Amino acid sequence: MRLRSLDILRGLDLWLLLMVGPLLRVVFNVWEPQSQTFQWISSQLHHVDWEGFTLWDIIMPLFMFMSGITIPFSMRKFKDSPDRSFYLRLLKRFSLLFLCGWIVQGNILSFEIDRFHVFSNTLQAIAVGYVASALVYVHFRPRNQIIIMSGLFLAYLLAFVFTGMNLDPETNVAMMVDEAVLGRFRDGTQYTWILSSLNFAVTVMLGCFAGQIVREGGDEATSRKAAVMALTGVGLVAAGLLMSLFFPIIKKIWSSSMTLYSGGICFLLMASVYYLVDVKKIWKGADWLLFFGTNSIAAYMLGKAVDLSSVPESLLYGFEHLVPEMYPLVLVAGEVLLLFLILRHMYHKDIFLKL
Repeated sequence: MRLRSLDILRGLDLWLLLMVGPLLRVVFNVWEPQSQTFQWISSQLHHVDWEGFTLWDIIMPLFMFMSGITIPFSMRKFKDSPDRSFYLRLLKRFSLLFLCGWIVQGNILSFEIDRFHVFSNTLQAIAVGYVASALVYVHFRPRNQIIIMSGLFLAYLLAFVFTGMNLDPETNVAMMVDEAVLGRFRDGTQYTWILSSLNFAVTVMLGCFAGQIVREGGDEATSRKAAVMALTGVGLVAAGLLMSLFFPIIKKIWSSSMTLYSGGICFLLMASVYYLVDVKKIWKGADWLLFFGTNSIAAYMLGKAVDLSSVPESLLYGFEHLVPEMYPLVLVAGEVLLLFLILRHMYHKDIFLKL
């Protein structure tokens, strides 16, 4: 069974990341709108500096959450009886995701060791969370899955509690762990990865729970399943906001409140799209999102690792003196259109990059 709602939601996530964001940023740079409304919209296209949450901050958690939804579908045959092929499959997926992450953000193709980052990318966070969640799903029943997920969540929280809830961007415990483990191969930002992997696994496991809700009682799409996901989402958002009173929402360290809050939003988004697409069959106008959603790794790698700008720069260079102020927008529009056409072609030719 393949969830059309999942493909469409994944497509929406990547469309926002690879097309909407780049286009709107250039629009705001060209026109520099001064109204508060436009400034607020512009702020939603960037990550917050430290505490808080924007639209742009949901892209990574949602990508991870959706990877978890696939686990009950792709790993169900291994449930309670994993064999050698299961572990080899996990190892392959983990290795390829890490390799792709190195290509995108680890500068592996520069062949300069000083520019290489061991752990610094969304794909690598997915790799860690996916492997942990798949192992928990296959080996344990739902009740024990919840206990293990809660243990990971608590372990992360206690690390901060026992270090005095220090939330300084440079000296918090997650940063200290990264510096100790990754050393010179850290990415040099305020983002943390090693200790944060505990909550990466929780985020992916939340998606796995959503997948189990969808699979419960068979493959039939029902309003009840959508309602269960929606109620779960409301509860997680409320819990995240409550926790944020003493442990703020900070995406860069994947704080406990951020994990709950973003997980709740992911549940609500999945519930909404699942209800509209799989239950009510309202999806015809969103078909084009499948170009992104069914080929998410290809879309991400093309958008992040391949410089497509040379094509519109070559074809449209003559427009620069005709529309000098608009030229940056013309170039970005050409670049995202090219990406869209490539993914459209791959979709219609049944070319899919799977890890």
